[in-house]
Formats: sequence, structure tokens, C-alpha cells
Amino acid sequence: MDVMDRGLDATHARIAELKKKFGSDLVILGHHYQADEIIRHVDIVGDSLELARRIPDIEARSIVFCGVYFMAESAALLARPGQKVYLPDHSADCAMARMARASDVERVLEKLAASGRKVVPLAYVNSSLAVKAVVGRFGGAVCTSSNAETMLKWATGEGDAVLFLPDRNLGRNTARVLGIPAERQALISASGNELDSDEARNAKLLLWPGCCPIHESLMKPDMVDAFHSHFPGCRVLVHPECTPEVVERCDGAGSTAYLIKEVEKAAAEGREQALCIGTEFHLVHRLMERHAGRINIIPLAQASCPDMEKVDAEKLLATLESLENGAGEVVVEEAMKEPARKAVVRMLEHCR
Repeated sequence: MDVMDRGLDATHARIAELKKKFGSDLVILGHHYQADEIIRHVDIVGDSLELARRIPDIEARSIVFCGVYFMAESAALLARPGQKVYLPDHSADCAMARMARASDVERVLEKLAASGRKVVPLAYVNSSLAVKAVVGRFGGAVCTSSNAETMLKWATGEGDAVLFLPDRNLGRNTARVLGIPAERQALISASGNELDSDEARNAKLLLWPGCCPIHESLMKPDMVDAFHSHFPGCRVLVHPECTPEVVERCDGAGSTAYLIKEVEKAAAEGREQALCIGTEFHLVHRLMERHAGRINIIPLAQASCPDMEKVDAEKLLATLESLENGAGEVVVEEAMKEPARKAVVRMLEHCR
């Protein structure tokens, strides 16, 4: 064992010691995309929807969220009075969330309102709290990849059109499932300069120009074709943040919870030689190890999220050691709380 391994072992031991010390006053949450060195210490692991659902039932005074900033913001929004939410690294952001600025979203929604059309905003959870607050003020809601179909169906019934943001790929893939034709969809820019075009005026679904760089840039249609060629009859399952061109070639697409469930089912049944999974590599690697010997799990691409990787065991330890002085706390601006909470609660009410 080298010096680095001994140091990491000491870090893990100290984390376990502090967890025991804080007892029921501490809960650690972790997203599926976190590395194994974090997941081993997590009390509740899940996707964005699962974790959001669990927040209101947590009684611990301190919640440490191992994920990226928008997730910790949502946790702070849903936390009880007196609870505090901490993020081990506040620079752990989300590239997709940065593609939608609240000021741009508000300007576009104001233009749409001035046109006389009722356009309902639907924000993917991968967005800032400021964006969620704007969406809440305009009567919209939040969605996750687990419930995007349910929430888009709800939003289309609430107005003349829907503004889906910031992920154009999740928007298009969900629209395809619901049967919204491509000619009734329009991609706009953050400036909203295209809103007066015939395409935008006739659209049932307006799409913000954002994406997940990991799922869009590193997972390509030819990769799906190559897997099908090498493993005839075996399935490729991907996250719906992939492009429609990738999703159309696959055998299934869904949230991390969906992907985990499908892998577990395939491993239990033992009827498939291999299964290809297209999403962030930390989750895929964990599934490979968990089901080794029962099914061959192959990553579509070894694509890791650099922001998720910012939260490591040393930063988790530093957060736990400084809990008593409040370092690392995620604070929600008072003016944003009510409208952002409305957007999140609308989702939770429709997806119990």
C-alpha cells in the first residue's frame, strides 16, 4: 500500500468517525454520478427526482449534498426551517445549467407574453435556482429526466405552447415520445430573436439551445451502430440527454433510475450476453462491478462529468469537519425562495 492509499484510507476512516459522531443530526445525499469514494459514505443515493422527493422527510439538522450546485440549491429550497444544506465544493457547477441565464429566460418569456400567447415554461432540474424562480413566476414548473414526459404533457395542457429549457435534446426526445411532430417544434436562441418567425409562432414546443456536453458530444450515433454490429440482438440504453439521432438508434432511453432498473432486470434474468449503457461513466462503472459475472455491461463512451468529479473524499471530510462553523453552506436568496419553490412543488404534486 503506497502513501496515497494510506492517506485515502485515513480519510475514509475519519469520515466514518464523524458520521458516527453526528449520528441522526447528519444525512449525506449523493447523486448516481458521484465516484465510488463518495457513494460509500452516502446515506441516500438517487437521481434528481428521487433525491428531491426525499428532502422533505429528512429530519437531520445538517444535509450534505454530494453532487453539483443546482442540486444543492434545490435541496436548500425544500429543506425544513432550521436545516442547513452543504456542498463540499461550490465550484461543482453544471455546464448545461450555465447555458440558461435567468435574465435571458425572463426576457424571452416577457416577449412571449407580450405576443398574446400563453407559453408555459418547463425547466429541466439542471438549471439555476434563479431560472427556477423565473419559471415559477411565469406559472411554469420543473421536471427531471424521470418525469419529463409527465410534466411536458401537463405543460402542453396549460397553455398555447411550452418553452422547454435548457436541454434541447431532452425536450426533443420527450416530444417524440408524446407524439409532438418536429414541424411543431422550434429551436430558439437565448436572445429570443426568432420568436416572431412563422416557425416559432406555430410551434407547440419552443426549445432553449442548451445541452449536456458529456451526453451530446461524446456519445455518437455510429457508436450505437458499432455496438449493435458487435453484439447482435443486444440492447443499447442511453440517457435522454443524448441527441435524438442517438436515441432513435437505441433500444431504450431514460433516467439514471431507469437505466439502473433495466440493468438489474437483465442481470437477474440472465438472457442477455451484453448491455451497452450510455451515460456518465461513474454510474456505468459501478453497474459493471456490481453485476460482474452475470452480465457484460459496456459503456457507450467513457465519459465522466468533470464537475461531478470535483466532490471527492477529502472535500467531503473537510465539509464534515467544518459543519459546526457553517463552512460550505448553500444559502438560497430570500427573494427567489417562493417562486422557485412553486416551480418545484408543481412538479412534486404531479409526480407523487
